[in-house]
Formats: sequence, structure tokens, C-alpha cells
Amino acid sequence: MALNPVIHDVTQRIIERSRDSRADYLARMNEAGRHGPHRGTMSCSNLAHGFAACGQPDKDALASDVRPNVGIVSAYNEMLSAHQPFVEYPDIIKKAAWAAGGVAQFAGGTPAMCDGVTQGQPGMELSLFSRDVIALATGVALTHNMFDAAICLGVCDKIVPGLLIGSLAFGHLPVIFAPAGPMTSGMSNPVKAKVRERFAQGEIGRDELLKAESMAYHSPGTCTFYGTANSNQLMMEFMGLHLAGTSFVNPGTPLRHALTEAAARRAVEMTSVADDERARRMCDIVDEKSVVNGLVGLLSSGGSTNHTMHYVAVARAAGIQINWDDFAELSAAVPLLARVYPNGVADVNHMRAAGGIQLMIRTLLDAGLLHDDVMTVEGYGLHHYTKEPFLENGELAWREGPAASHDEDVMRTVDNPFAPTGGINVLQGNLGRAIIKTSAVDKKYRRIEAPAQVFSTQQAVLDAFKANELNKDVVVVVPYQGPRANGMPELHKLTPSLSVLLQRGYQVALVTDGRMSGASGKVPAAIQVSPEAKLGGMLGKIRDGDIIVVDSDTGELSVQVDQAELEARENVAFADPPPTEYGFGRELFALFRHNAAPAEEGAGPILNG
Repeated sequence: MALNPVIHDVTQRIIERSRDSRADYLARMNEAGRHGPHRGTMSCSNLAHGFAACGQPDKDALASDVRPNVGIVSAYNEMLSAHQPFVEYPDIIKKAAWAAGGVAQFAGGTPAMCDGVTQGQPGMELSLFSRDVIALATGVALTHNMFDAAICLGVCDKIVPGLLIGSLAFGHLPVIFAPAGPMTSGMSNPVKAKVRERFAQGEIGRDELLKAESMAYHSPGTCTFYGTANSNQLMMEFMGLHLAGTSFVNPGTPLRHALTEAAARRAVEMTSVADDERARRMCDIVDEKSVVNGLVGLLSSGGSTNHTMHYVAVARAAGIQINWDDFAELSAAVPLLARVYPNGVADVNHMRAAGGIQLMIRTLLDAGLLHDDVMTVEGYGLHHYTKEPFLENGELAWREGPAASHDEDVMRTVDNPFAPTGGINVLQGNLGRAIIKTSAVDKKYRRIEAPAQVFSTQQAVLDAFKANELNKDVVVVVPYQGPRANGMPELHKLTPSLSVLLQRGYQVALVTDGRMSGASGKVPAAIQVSPEAKLGGMLGKIRDGDIIVVDSDTGELSVQVDQAELEARENVAFADPPPTEYGFGRELFALFRHNAAPAEEGAGPILNG
């Protein structure tokens, strides 16, 4: 099938836009690759430090430089259920690497923050910037320059983008990512959402809510809804950085164990000169075409809006310039193929059973909506990712994945999609530019025109809801939530209450320069509004009662106020402004806040300028 003209044109525009920055990046990677790992030229003291704690076989191998050394970078901790399984991975990787003719060393750990724990708490104001801390920590781990390849262990929200940004600075190396997989299905996501709405209305108490939440989040593994974490995993396969079919295999299973061993073996194999040189280097795997493939995967699956920032930053780390117009144009051409909560009732285990990523890649390739001419950790061509792993007599093997959906309520093919377009749109108007996720929004809520009510914090919104002050058509406006203001926290805690207002028959939307969770979607939300209020954006000039239009079909985000009057207004001043500088570690991130890029440029500080 010939490549779809929109996919072709967007890709070519990205290539042209990125020509100079991409050439500079590749030149740096080529220079780094010419020098190679320094352990062959290190002083004896340097090298002795590098393997002092190893066993004698590893010492001998590293001293003689005959075995490739794989650096393990892990985001393991016990606070994230998705990352807890990584506790066992280093031993598995070391044994498998040795059997494959290599050595593996634990190069370093990175922080890994759980948004489920910090949601609605002060710690959420550090969440976005934790991505850049993870990137920096990855750089620290790999800068020892003892390594011929790397394997990165991460799953959740900012962690995978952070590992990507950090490892792209070492793009002259082969790098493979190994996930942990989702927990098995517990309480269904729609039932969980209903319990949260009942709690928001005061119909049940905290004990019943906690019982329900504990039934939903019940074991090691990724949370099973299709939020930012699972969007990460899907995109990693679409970009060719995972082994095929590895994203949604449950932890603690023989297949998961075998896939981790296989990732370690592949990391060793990619260092071999017998392979095509381009297949070994991360800088060549992550190119303009693979980035577009990742975006197509995100849009066709109805994935997380957080990636409209994260993957802008990831692409920039590879010298590639993408923007929200690219997302919007691709979304208009890419059909919606999945209905997974919050864009449906199924979870990612059901998604995998219905055909999963293999079916999506197959049907999108057949329709010319993906680039097949890309390098991946599996070799040349994305067609490798139509295959699914299985165990045959205890041995890992791959077979062709399904060509048709096993459950058309969950997964579909391009010829019979849930919707003709993807799940993310760009809004713009006199309030600036914003992102809106539409895949889970009912058609009757695609256009909201209602009076504004402005709040200083999401807690103020919740207090107004509990006081029955929001029982009306309303656009809830929460400014000063951008990266420069307070680190751009997610405002997902608002979702249950605003959902209740929709169910009561009101026209309701949210407009903010903050973020929403990857699990959000039912409530129309114009998020990541840029310019943010802190930098003089018009969002900070809205007053209670102003009529705001949020139209995801036409792409309008506007306030019906004369432009001269709007610009002449002072920014809103709250009587009780929330703390942004101190407490819960905020003071440690002042440098990050003061140097953060706008949302459309990735919202982080380390690649700003």
C-alpha cells in the first residue's frame, strides 16, 4: 500500500524543519561513536574502579575487552506498582547477557514518581519536571562510558520519556527498552469511575471508596486503564524500541520472564559488527519516520494528551522538531481503532486479547498510515511488530498476530474504525492554543459555550462543587497552572465532580494552562493553554461571567470579549494565591520552573534553548 499523502507530507515537513538540528545531532553521535567506550583506553585506575565490585569472570571479561558490556538503567521502586517487578530484572539481564556472550552492569537508577499517589497533592507540582530529572539521571548513569549498549527499565508517565531523552544523548549506543507489563484486571474501570462519582456527591464514605480503589489497583504491574503509562508502552513498539509484542504481557509470568531475557540477548546482539550498523544505534532508530509512527500509534489508540508535550521533548532530544500542528494534521487522517478506558469500558488486558498492538500495526501498515522503512531493535522494517510472542515447549517464539479483531467493541481495523479521526485536536483563538482530547467526549459536548467561573486551585473548584455552586452551565477556568507558574500539575482530581455536572444535564468544560491525566476524557477540557497565564497569556485575564467557547470540531477556543478590552485587563489576582515556591520539595525545582519551555515546546527546562 502506498503511503498516505498526509503521513508523507507531515513527515517531509518535519524532515525539512529539522534539517539543521537533526544534522547537528547526528554529527555529535557520529563523533561519540568514533571514540567508542573508553574502557579500552582508560587508565588502569579508571578501569579498576569500573569493575571493582564485579565477580572474577566479569572482571576478566571487562579487562580484556572481549565481551560487550550492557549498562542497565532502571527506574525501579516499590511506590509504582508498574515498576516493582523491575526488582528482579538486573539478575535476569545479567545471566541472559552472559549466556549471549556479553556482560551487564547495573549502571544507575533514576527516580520514578507515581502520579496516582501525588494526584491532587503538592507533590504533583514536581511531576512534570521529574521527567527532566530522570533524563539527567540517565545521563549520569551512562556517562561512565563503560558500555557498548544499554537496556532501560521503565513504564510509567514521565519515566519512559525521561529515559528516552537521557539515552538519546548516548544515541551512538544500541539501546533497548524492557517493560514490566500490566497488572491483571481487577475492578472494572467504569465501575471504579462510578464509585468515585458517588463519593464526590457524598453518597458513600471514604472506607467504601478505598475498598473500591484497592480492588482496581491490586497487584504489581501497570494500572490497567489506557492512560499515559500504557500509551508509553504502545508508542515504544510503534517506534521500534521494544521487542515485538512485549508491552502488555503481565508481570510474574513465564512469558514475561522470557521476554526480559530476550531483551538482554538482543542488547548484546546489537553490538555485533555482523549486524547492519544502523540497526545498532539508537540515534538511527529514533528518526523522523519513527517519531511519526509513534504519533500515529498514540492518535489511533486514543492515547494520553501528556504526550503532546513529552514527545515534543523526546523528538527535540534527537534533533527533530515537531509541534501541535503535526499532531492535529495526523489526527485528522488517522482513524480511531481502540475503545479502552477512559475511551470505552475495556482495559489493556482486553485490548491485548482483542488483537492488541500487533493488529493495530498490521492494519495501519496495510492502509499506508505507517512508515515500514524504519530501523527497529528487531531489524529493518516495522512489519516485525505484527508478530506476537508465545512460549512453545518453554521456548520463546514469535508468530503472526491476528489479522482481524477478536472483539470489535474493543479493537477495530482501518476499514471499520470507531471514528474516522484520532482522539486529539488542537484548539486556538484569542485565548491562545490548547490541546483537547475528544476520543471519550460525547458528541453533544463537542461544543460548549457557557459563562466562565475562575478558580485559583482545583481544590477551590471542588469546594464550589460541594457547595452546589456549579449546578449550571459553566466553563471552569483554572489559570496559573502552567510550567512556569507551578510546574504544570495534572488536574485529574476534577474529573469525577465535573462528570457529575455533565450527568445532571449541564453544559460544562474545563479550560486551564495545566494538564489533565492520561486517563481523562469524558469532560471536554482545553488544556495546556499557551501562552500560560504566568507569562501574560489571556487565560489570566478572564473574569467570572465571560462567555467562553470550546469547540473541538471547529478548533475554536475563545472568550467573547472585545480584544482591546481583554488586552487592557489586569491579570486576575486571587485573594488566596496557592504556594508555588516552597514546601514538599518545590524550592528544589525553582530553577526548573524559571527556565521551563512552553507546553508546545515540551514544557521542560533541559532542552529549552
